[in-house]
Amino acid sequence: MAYSAPDSADKALRMAMELDVFVGNTTIMDEEVYQLWLDGYTVTDAVSMRVRSGILEQWGACQAVLESDTTDHYRTFQMAERLLHCPSKLANQLLFQIPPQRQAMLIERYYAFDPAFVRELLGKKLSKGTKKDLDDVSTKTGVTLKSCRRQFDNFKRVFKVVEEMKGPLVENIKQHFLLSDRLARDYGAIVFFANIRFETGKKKLQYLNFEDFAFCAGQLIQNWTVGAVDSMVEDMDVDLDKEFLQDLKELKILITDKDMLDQHKSLVCTALRGKIQVFAEMEANFKNLSRALVNIAAKLMHTKDVRDFFIDLVEKFIEPCRSDRWVLCDVKAFLTQYMNSARALDAFKQQAIWERYMTVIRSCILKMYHE
Repeated sequence: MAYSAPDSADKALRMAMELDVFVGNTTIMDEEVYQLWLDGYTVTDAVSMRVRSGILEQWGACQAVLESDTTDHYRTFQMAERLLHCPSKLANQLLFQIPPQRQAMLIERYYAFDPAFVRELLGKKLSKGTKKDLDDVSTKTGVTLKSCRRQFDNFKRVFKVVEEMKGPLVENIKQHFLLSDRLARDYGAIVFFANIRFETGKKKLQYLNFEDFAFCAGQLIQNWTVGAVDSMVEDMDVDLDKEFLQDLKELKILITDKDMLDQHKSLVCTALRGKIQVFAEMEANFKNLSRALVNIAAKLMHTKDVRDFFIDLVEKFIEPCRSDRWVLCDVKAFLTQYMNSARALDAFKQQAIWERYMTVIRSCILKMYHE
């Protein structure tokens, strides 16, 4: 059979053909497209946003190519999602060839969350009923419903995995889900609040953001949980130490014993005279403030009062101080002296309980006292 060279028309046709399939080794994942997928945007919306970013002009491509590229990325992310549910599997699978640094990025971003979204869910039970309300949460926060569902499912997944594990809560989250220290601590706060069911939704608490509550969760975990005294028990950082909460009622002697109350006031006033701007107000209201702080402790043996912990701090201490125009440095000075002066009370035998209680109270109030 005679061979004839292709004419110019055949060459032109072949040159005009588009490349629809690319075969390679390393899986290519565009970080910007990944974020659009995580944010819950459809392919159409993602393409529009990429067009507005100027990517077509940057690469000299047409919109059809951009649509194909975006669709391909979305397909890859959806296939990889099941592996992200158990991040340790990502390093051992053979379907995707992904460098370790890129794996860490995929995991960290997948489990990242919107602070406004988590603030709405903080303290709520991670149940089907809560998930049904995500439409309203999406509307309120401006986070897409798809992203809300992904974040909610992440919270629930982490909660279920670590709630029965022995050892430190945050370390368990970090090791099982391969998260950074900061993100693992945040998830520890979410799990802790979901388990205790702290009330965070009341109007008086709306000024507090997730970072405020996450800080307080860290203080509570370090000082008031079973894990604060026993490092290898079940639920060590998830449940509060019930024996400690029962012992807190012994602190009432600070306000029921008149001599001790007067001596405590005298020590605090002597230390703060001339050192805070609101000394007169502090001296006049000392007994009321002391009763408020001690009564909060005495009620924590009851589940409802534990859940109202943050409301009580605001209503019984923070708001009275604000009404007298205390500044943060005055609050800090008072709480420091109020805590330390109890050490000089010879008749006060509950020093260890007091230190453990006031360490958390002082830290939480200072974090929550927004001027």
